[in-house]
Formats: sequence, C-alpha cells, structure tokens
Amino acid sequence: MRQARPSARPPATQALKRRDAEPASVSARLAPVDPLAYVGSRIDPERRRGRGATINPGGRFEAEQRVSEDDGWGSLGELPPFKTEISIEKPRTIITRNDSPDISFDRSINPYRGCEHGCVYCFARPSHAYLGLSPGLDFETKLTAKPDAALLLERELSSPSYQPRTIAIGTNTDAYQPIEKKLRIMRGILEVLAKFNHPVGIVTKSALVQRDIDILAPMAEKGLVKVALSVTTLDAKLARGMEPRAAAPSKRLETIRKLSEAGIPVTVLVAPIIPAVNEHEIERILDAAKAAGAREAGYVLLRLPLEVKDLVQDWLVTHHPDKMRHVVSLIRSTRGGKDYDAAWGQRQVGSGPYAWMIGRRFEMAAERLGFNATRLRLRSDLFVKPEKEKAQLSLF
Repeated sequence: MRQARPSARPPATQALKRRDAEPASVSARLAPVDPLAYVGSRIDPERRRGRGATINPGGRFEAEQRVSEDDGWGSLGELPPFKTEISIEKPRTIITRNDSPDISFDRSINPYRGCEHGCVYCFARPSHAYLGLSPGLDFETKLTAKPDAALLLERELSSPSYQPRTIAIGTNTDAYQPIEKKLRIMRGILEVLAKFNHPVGIVTKSALVQRDIDILAPMAEKGLVKVALSVTTLDAKLARGMEPRAAAPSKRLETIRKLSEAGIPVTVLVAPIIPAVNEHEIERILDAAKAAGAREAGYVLLRLPLEVKDLVQDWLVTHHPDKMRHVVSLIRSTRGGKDYDAAWGQRQVGSGPYAWMIGRRFEMAAERLGFNATRLRLRSDLFVKPEKEKAQLSLF
C-alpha cells in the first residue's frame, strides 16, 4: 500500500474535483464516463470475491487517499480477502426521526450500520464515510451492530410522552442481512413491538424474515405489520453480481408466498429500476410477485447520491462494459442531465421523458394485475404500555 500526502491526489481524483467545481450544466455536458477513472482504487477480483463493490475508495471526509500499487513482485496478490468484521455500537437512543416530505414515515430503526448484502447501488453507502470508512467494500465488510436495540426501544416506547406511529425498519440497511441470523437483534426488536402492540413496516430482500413469522403473523391479525420485499431482478446471474449476498430471486418470491400464506400483508418493491439493466423485467417481476401473493407494489428509480455514482459506474465497467456509457446516459436523462437530483419528490422517480415512460409502464402493469386497489393502513390505536412488574416487599 502506498500512502499519498494529503495534498497529492490520484489523477482520477483531481479530474473529479475539477468537474465538481464546474457549473452543473457544463459538467453534465463535458464530463465523460472514464473507464479508467477508478483504476487506482480497484480491488483484485479474488480479494473481493462474493462482494458487490469493485472499488474501495477513501471516505470523502478523509484528509488522505490511499491506493493499492503492485511493487512488481505480485504483492497485491498476497493481500488477504475482505472478511466481515463487526463492531459493537452503544447508542443512547434507537428510534431515528426524520421530517422528509417525500417519504411516508417519520421514524425508523436501524439495528446495523453497513450491509453485508453488498448491493452495489445501495443509497445508504455514503453514510459509511461518517465512520471514517469507505462507502465501497468497507460498507459491506466493516459493520456495526447495536445489541442493546431492544432494551433501548422498550425504554423509549415506555416514555409518558411517546405517541405511536408506524416505525419503519430496513429503509437504510437491511435488518435481515446475514449477521442477523446469529445476532438476532431484529427479532428482539419485534418482540418488544409485539408486546406494545406497536405498528411496524419492514423492508428487506432477505428470506430470513421467514424466521419471524411466529411473531409477525399474530401482529398482522391485529393490523400492526406489513412487509415489503425488494425484488430487483429475476435473473439469478445478474442478482449474484449486483447484490451478491442477498437472497436469490427465487427465494424472495418464496418468501412472499410464505408470508402471504401466514396472513402477513406483503408489498413487492421493484427497486431500484436501472435503465437498460433491469427495466425490461418490470412486468415480469410484478407478474411473479402477484402470483406469489403480494398485495401492493411500488418502485424506485436508481439513485446515485455522492459516492454511489462512482461505485455504480465502476461496477458497470467491470460487469457490463459494452453498455456502460449507454446506461449512464439514460440515468442522466432521468436526472436533468446530472448523475443525481436530490430534489424532494424527484429523487425517487426521476424526471424527463424516460423516467415518465418507466413510471407509466409500472403503473399500467400494476393496475392490470390489481395491485394497490386498496392500501393497508397500520393501526396505532392498539398501542399499550405494559405495566411494570411491582416487586413484592420483603416481610423480613
């Protein structure tokens, strides 16, 4: 590994900095998609086997950038593969609040930071920079867990001032990612929510949610839970390269079926839709999800905030070099000529003719199949705070 001085940036970084300094209109017109832009951060395929990102650039807040460089003796081949590391986080509270006007919930819980699923397009990746880590491979391999989440949640729900509204889980990173099988933090959270009769909405792309049907089914009978399964593609090969440690497409459809059979309302999310990569599957995914028992459906157009742009572009260079420029061109056409538009109301669905076409295709297919005829609203009127057990005074 070679450590660069704070002021010495790799040529690619200098080029990116110059483009960012230009007006948006000029940047959109002149910034080419350079297949070699991230070569200094690219990781050997054997080292990143089973991972989604192809690069591991430093976080945007770091004063120094490090790049791998072979010394001529094959030293890069001697580096160990990326293994999952878990750190323990001890937060003071567990419910996160937001006031975003274009999302349907105002509170959420994230049992983990980072996600082992490794979805290259994940919009949560840039948050790893706040930990001094890379949004690339670090996001998939250096995770933090919050084992006290259930205890913190019970304390917050017991507060006299707490007012119940649906808590969203899985909106940032997946609560049912592989490490949950051992740590069981999400199951502890569900046990607390069930005890308080608190409504919860879950988003996942993992089959592990089936483990908790014994908790979710009784909650569903009371109108307290709904689960959304993200189905990005039905192509197992594409899924393996794009979201390597998430459940296979067939397992997600199986999960939809088993949850539905248990009486748990399920939504299918075609998310994200990536122009020229998986957009041709919109109708097929909805058909398959409806047959499996999904009641509602939604979609999200690919978002490329901050470092996600670099990660997705290099992933395209690696996996789809023949269509990389075409895909990037279509993405920019849905974001006003830029890589990303963070405007409220636009960031989820994009704008322009191509984004409009994708939206209409989705709506027509969903209407044809009978999705979203009614939308389930979870109940909050059943919320109850269990009485604390009173210790019996000793007689002696």
